[in-house]
Order: sequence, then structure tokens, then C-alpha cells
Amino acid sequence: MTIQTQDNPVYLTAAFYQFVDFPNYAERRPALLAFCEAHNVKGSILLANEGINGTIAGAVPDVHAVLNYLRQDARFANLEHKESLANKPPFHRMKVRLKKEIVTMGVEGISPTRMAGTYVRPQDWNALISDPDVVVIDTRNHYEVAIGTFKGAVDPQIQSFSQLPEWIKTAKSLQERHGKKPRVAMFCTGGIRCEKSTALMRSHGFEDVYHLQGGILKYLETIPEDKSLWEGECFVFDERVSVQHGLQQGNQELCRCCREPLPVGAKSSPFFELGVSCPRCHDHTTEVQKNSARERQKQWEIAKSRQSDHIGIAQRQGKMKALLPQDAPILYSFRRCPYAMRARLALLVSGVRCEMREITLAHKPDQMLQASPKGTVPVLVLKDRVLDESLDIMHWALHQNDPQGWSTAGLAIDQEAHAWVQTIDDEFKPCLDRYKYPDRYQLRHGLDDREKGSFYLDQLNSKLLQTHFLMGEKWCWADAAIAPFVRQFARTDRTWFDAQPWTALHNWLTQFENSSDFGMVMQRYKIWFEGAKPIAFPVK
Repeated sequence: MTIQTQDNPVYLTAAFYQFVDFPNYAERRPALLAFCEAHNVKGSILLANEGINGTIAGAVPDVHAVLNYLRQDARFANLEHKESLANKPPFHRMKVRLKKEIVTMGVEGISPTRMAGTYVRPQDWNALISDPDVVVIDTRNHYEVAIGTFKGAVDPQIQSFSQLPEWIKTAKSLQERHGKKPRVAMFCTGGIRCEKSTALMRSHGFEDVYHLQGGILKYLETIPEDKSLWEGECFVFDERVSVQHGLQQGNQELCRCCREPLPVGAKSSPFFELGVSCPRCHDHTTEVQKNSARERQKQWEIAKSRQSDHIGIAQRQGKMKALLPQDAPILYSFRRCPYAMRARLALLVSGVRCEMREITLAHKPDQMLQASPKGTVPVLVLKDRVLDESLDIMHWALHQNDPQGWSTAGLAIDQEAHAWVQTIDDEFKPCLDRYKYPDRYQLRHGLDDREKGSFYLDQLNSKLLQTHFLMGEKWCWADAAIAPFVRQFARTDRTWFDAQPWTALHNWLTQFENSSDFGMVMQRYKIWFEGAKPIAFPVK
């Protein structure tokens, strides 16, 4: 293999994956970790029932020793890898992790070993994606696409690979043409996401599905720049941040908070702080979190001045023990669900510490279904019972602690507050569902239900013309319970919503969407899986 290198490279990085039936994957972890550590190889390897996925780095003979060790298993005898060289260590730790999937999609029954699309060599890729009848799809996260992609490729605007299945169901670019599904070409960084996504496409009835063999990295290594259709740089999940043609290190820098490439002009923004935040993530962390990041950055700078390694301050598990008390409630949630949103708002203001378990609706974990068989979020698992109704969670949280006086219990307005919330839940919500998702109800459009829903928004606006908030001059639980549903209605067609004469309602909703509480409850979390490290909510 011929590789263009930087000056005096000393670290070899090897990226590899293979889908195989691997039922005894958990048993392989201890020996593999020990072998890597014995050879001073660092990086990350994922093991799952469906195979292996890893990126490791170290001295050339040590990395090759690990690859040869893996290939001693007959299942990985043909394991392929991609190499690149750097003059700085790409990783600081070695991790071998057990996972449900080596790349998380969250769809049962998808088998790349049996269902993947047709491989296309990098040398043949240009001709395929230049065909106007081929839909070219970038399966990576949006922040990866933002710094580089193939000319003319569709960006699904996803924040994680597990969101791709939902996008595929509704994507206009994938709709049938002349009674036939289009030809599709998919690509990703190294090929692993493509294998799974093309298998998913075939399960949806797409017959002509192709993917770039070896991914973008193989293409950039193989195809000369003057013949390339690649535009920009390719994001990689290590300290190099990005690579260019010839796999030379790119020019991107990483935000240490959100772990995404810095946006253009980020360093000149007042929201940029080295090692702490960038304009993209500044509003999604608390001051406590920022102070922790500042301390981490300080320790890193001290270590650098002493020419010693720094791999982090206090161990994560110790921090989680401080954040999560023993027998902390467990909250199963879905970020965009308005019911889950109202529950998170109450838990946030009450200060009750929970273990956050973000789920996907298409792949609900067994632990949640055992706690609440009805299978809807939110679900709050307490030491002595389970609460699986959002209003029950709100009232329970505020009963524990109500520092902002959200509760109306015992007040003259309590009955009215409950009546408003019940009306929104029982009467407005069905209109919202039919307006937002007409296809679910075999409707041509949802405009009739938009008109019906507007009746209730008129009432809310009239109420808010009398007082700043629904129950008076102070925000209360009823505002928090209703606002997520109004927001969802508004976002269905924001241009239309903003054009309506609901001045008071618009101001009320804008205050909610611009509030720090809303920013905190809408923070993104990785999808939870069994064995994942606990995540605390709220973190203040």
C-alpha cells in the first residue's frame, strides 16, 4: 500500500470493521484489551454479536501485531484495514467495548452479511454518481457532511446514524419514479454505515442499491485529486479531526465540548472558549459543566508544559456517583416527544437527579417495556413504583421540590390549570396529530385539523392577552405542560403560524423557546443501551 505521508510520521492508524456472526464476542474482550495494552496500542474497538469495528494507533509493528492477532480467529482471517500515518498520537486510551451493534441503527433484523447492497470500487464510483438517475446519499451525521461530501450528494440532515431509518421512510428523493424505486448510491467514512444502510434499503424494496467500497477514506487514498468528485475534507473520529486527498491530515479543528468540527469563524465568536465551548454548543452546557471543562483544559495545558500525558481529570465513574445518588430514578425519554419534554421540564426545575436513558421509538429497550408495557415515553422508574404518565411525573417532581413555585396545588387557580391542560391533551392533541401526520390517518392533508386546532390556540391567545402566563404573572406547571404541544403545532408550518394574529401566544412561545430551561431539556443525548455508562439529568 502506498501512502502519502506528512513529515516524519511515527504513528500508524488502522481502521477496520467486519460484519460476521460473533456470538462469543464478550468472551474475547479481556484478552484483546490486554494484547493491545501490552503493545502500547491505543484507540477504540467495538465488539458485538454482528462483528467488530475499530480504529487503533501506535508504532507500525505494534499495530500490525494487533491486526495479526485478530486475524488468528478464522472469522476475521480476511479482515481488511485502512492505514494512515501521523506525527502525533491520534488516541490517548485503549478501549474495547461491548455493544449491541458495531454501528448503531436501532432496527431489528438488518443483516449486512446477507442483505448489503452492491460494492462499487473507488475507480468506478465517479461514473455511478455522475448518472442523473442515481440518488447519491451521504449517510453520515450532518456535522460531518458540513465539512465535505461528494458533489450532488443528498444530506439527510441527521444528528446520528440511528435517525437515518426514519429519514428514509419520508425522503422525497427516494419516492418512486414512474412506478419504480430509484437507483441509490450510498457512502460513509469507512464503509461500515453503508453496509448497514444499503441492507436497510433492500429491506424496504429497493433493488438497485450500491455503496462505496472502503468508504470515503479508500476513495481519497485511491483517486487522484484532479480526477476526484470529492469536495472539502473528511471528518475522522480521532485527533486528526479530518483528512484530505492522499489521507493527509486536514485543516479542521475540534470543539472539545461537542466533539464536532469548529464552524467557520468560530474562534472569533464570543461563545468560543478553548476547550470549553463553541458557538454551536455554548447554550447547551451549564456554567458548572463549563467550569469543569475549564479545569480539564487547565490540567491539559499544565501536562503539555511538562511534556507529560493528560487523559482527563477525575474518573467519570466517580463524577457520576457525585451526580447520581444511590437509587436515583431512571428516566426513559425521547428528546422531541412533547410529553417527555414536559416531564423533563418539571424534573429540571425540581432538581431531582435522574439517570437519563434516551431511546428511539423504533427500538424501545426491553428494560423500559418491562417497567411500562404500554411502551410510551416518558417513563420514570422510582425505587418503589413506576410513573408512566407525563403529568404524574410533573406533579411528583414538584411535590419533591418546587423552588420556582410552579405548582398550583392548594391555590384557587388549581382547578382552572388542570382544566386547561386536560383540554389541550384531550381535544387539541388529536388535532395536532392529524395536522402534523396526515398520512397516519389516511388524510390527503391536515389542513382541516389545523383549522380545528386553531380554535384552541385562539383561546390560549385570549387568555394570554389578560395575563403574561396562563395562570397569572408567573410561569407555572400548566405553561410547561402545554408549551411543548403548541411548539410542535407551530413547527409544522412556522411561516403560517407566525402569520396568525396571536400576538400574545407568539410572545409566550418565544419566551419558552428562548429560555435556559428549554435549552437544557433539549440537550442531545446518545441513545441508551444496556451496559452504557450512566448519564445524569439534570446536570447543574
